Amino acid sequence: MKIYLAGPDVFLPDAREIGRHKAELCARHGCTGLYPLDNELSADSEAASLKIFRANQAMMIAADAIIANLTPFRGPSADAGTVYELGFMAGRGKLCLGYSNDPAPYPQRVAARGAVQQQGGALHDANGHLVEDFGLADNLMMMHALDLYGCALVTPAQAPDDLWHDLTAFERCIKLAISRWAAR
Repeated sequence: MKIYLAGPDVFLPDAREIGRHKAELCARHGCTGLYPLDNELSADSEAASLKIFRANQAMMIAADAIIANLTPFRGPSADAGTVYELGFMAGRGKLCLGYSNDPAPYPQRVAARGAVQQQGGALHDANGHLVEDFGLADNLMMMHALDLYGCALVTPAQAPDDLWHDLTAFERCIKLAISRWAAR
């Protein structure tokens, strides 16, 4: 089984090392991890962003499953690119798994960024925008894509000391992917 390894990990200072470690964990469990930075592309070339998009899309098409790191990145929710990749894979009917190393509920993460108030029976942020509160870890579209095309979001009972390098939840996703794949 080939698993596309999505997440904001590609933006971290040690992104290649993280990708190597994730791929090694996949191999240890008998599957192949496809990490976006495995594509040998120069970010300096003309039209680099489109080349990166196409290369990552080709990897996703070749993959049987996705494990998406949905740990909040640059805000209270998951990385936008990772969310796109999860939706792309769900739309293709592929096996979808995800994890977040931040177990805090979505409304709590929004509240940490500014005041959240109860208005008219619903939560609203400091700008008056509705805060989605269905008891889910993040936006309902992502959470139900996981539920319907794989399994529920994997989270630790409490956040690890290092949100970006603790791969315990990631490894649980690998094991779940293998069992779900075998059951297909």
